[in-house]
Amino acid sequence: MIDEKEFRKISLVISHALCHEPYVYGLVLDENGWVSVDDILSVLRAKNSKWYDINSTTLEKMIAVSDKKRYEIYDGYIRAAYGHSFRRKLQRQATLSPVELYHGTSPGAAEQIFKDGLLPMGRQYVHLSIDTQTAMQVGMRKSEHPIILKIKSQVAMQQGVIFYKGNDTVWLSDYIPKKFIEIDSQ
Repeated sequence: MIDEKEFRKISLVISHALCHEPYVYGLVLDENGWVSVDDILSVLRAKNSKWYDINSTTLEKMIAVSDKKRYEIYDGYIRAAYGHSFRRKLQRQATLSPVELYHGTSPGAAEQIFKDGLLPMGRQYVHLSIDTQTAMQVGMRKSEHPIILKIKSQVAMQQGVIFYKGNDTVWLSDYIPKKFIEIDSQ
C-alpha cells in the first residue's frame, strides 16, 4: 500500500519528468505535454525498485489525493497541467478567465512586477491563483510576509491578454502588463 509520503516522492519524479527535463528520462512529450501512462510507469519503476507494482490506478489515486491537482490522465496518457520550465513551449487553449485572479509573491518581487509586469520567469507561463487563499500559499513559499496581487483579468483579456486554465485553482498567461495589476486590499 502506498502512503501519502510515497505519493509525494512519486509526484516529485513525475514533476521532474513532465515539467522540467523529460529528455533525462527518455520521454518525448507531444505538443500539449502528454506522454503515455505506460512510459511514465516505466520511468517510475526504473527510478525506484519499490515502485515495481505501481499502475495507472496508483497514479489516479495520487492525483485524487493531491491538493495541487498538478497532473491529469486521459485515455492512457498523462501530463502536467502547469509548471513547465523546458524550452519548447506547450500549446494551450485560450479560455475565458474569471473576473479577477491573484498572484502571491515576495515584497521585492512585487516591486519588480510593478515596474515590468508579471513575467513567466523560469516557467513557460505566468501562474495565477483563482483565490487569495491559494495565492497566499504560493506567496508563503517566497516570503514570510507575502504580497497578494490582484489581476484584473477580464479587463486584461478585453485588451488582448490571453489566459489559459491550468486546473481548477491555477490559471496561466504569457505576460500580464503592470496596468492590470494592483495590491489586493483584502
